[in-house]
Amino acid sequence: MLKEFQEFISKGNVMDLAVGVIIGAAFGKIVTSLVDDVIMPIVGAIFGGLDFNNYFVGLSPAVNAPTLDAAKGQGAVLAYGSFITAVLNFLILAFIIFLMVKAVNNLRKRLEAEKPAAPAAPPPADIALLTEIRDLLAKR
Repeated sequence: MLKEFQEFISKGNVMDLAVGVIIGAAFGKIVTSLVDDVIMPIVGAIFGGLDFNNYFVGLSPAVNAPTLDAAKGQGAVLAYGSFITAVLNFLILAFIIFLMVKAVNNLRKRLEAEKPAAPAAPPPADIALLTEIRDLLAKR
């Protein structure tokens, strides 16, 4: 069983997947920071200094706090501002991944186009013999 596990782990696909997941998680944090720390403050400034993370609706009459964190302490809230931020994170991440996949596909097409054509296989012996006979007859 240990040998099977070792063979499974040593396969290239498993290692590629692990690297992809780790890089994806780190890249997700970068995109989250980009949205939370750069894009949303700019959008908030355009719309009058609003912070989308503090957009919420209290689902209980006891919720009357001005910030989301305080409101969560008072009761159930529907935090639609955080949802908007998460959707924006997803859209930016999906667009960046789309651009990366498109670039890799273009690179693959370019490399395949530059690859020299394989030389033609030599004809079978009987065809080669007939070609020689034809060429000899054509010289007469």
